[in-house]
Amino acid sequence: MESTRGSAGAAVRGTSPLRQEITLRVSGGEIQGDLGLPSRARGTVIFAHGSGSGRGSPRNQRVARELEEVGLGTLLLDLLTREEAEIDAVTGRYRFDIPRLAERLTASVDALASRPETAGTAVGLYGASTGGAAALMSAAARPDAVRAVVLRGARSDLAGPAIRRVRAPTLFLVGELDPEVHAMNAASLSDLEGTKRLVVIRGAAHLFEEPGALEEVARQTRSWFLKYFPPRSPQEGRP
Repeated sequence: MESTRGSAGAAVRGTSPLRQEITLRVSGGEIQGDLGLPSRARGTVIFAHGSGSGRGSPRNQRVARELEEVGLGTLLLDLLTREEAEIDAVTGRYRFDIPRLAERLTASVDALASRPETAGTAVGLYGASTGGAAALMSAAARPDAVRAVVLRGARSDLAGPAIRRVRAPTLFLVGELDPEVHAMNAASLSDLEGTKRLVVIRGAAHLFEEPGALEEVARQTRSWFLKYFPPRSPQEGRP
């Protein structure tokens, strides 16, 4: 179940997407998300953030804006309830509870299917760090709904055996200066049976803070979702 609060402006592709704050009721309470929908969005990408982060992540917000500019919707989520986030900030209790995070992410996939403005359109998952493991588990749980997955610096090792059930085309993005995660992603790549690719971002470390690194992440992400999201209508599919 979900609720929506507030909106701003008309939805215009590439300029002013419709923005709404949504609330999803999940086991354990409620989680919040920010939904941005350009006019006639081809699909919506749900963002699963890394440990200790949430929908306010500046890196994920920047990638989300890039996706909106090419007509893709975005949903940036807090995967923890407010109470859980307060506890986690002190104890770190929930940030590695990947099944919990994946369950919330899957609930958001289901919620998009029930919203009039997103029903019947493609859904993609973008996961960073531990959010990447949650994205893989959610893609495995909803193989018919999730059309594509992008993982940035993902702790893909935490997805466990679920990774073998992922059918969506999956792109791994890893920093050249992040050898541990590179090794994890390379191992996960071999476990995937479907379409897959690993791209190493030159000069980038785990957080992709180096000049040009996040821009390349956004470019690769945009290209992957545009490639695997179908056109919204026959008119959009014409050259």
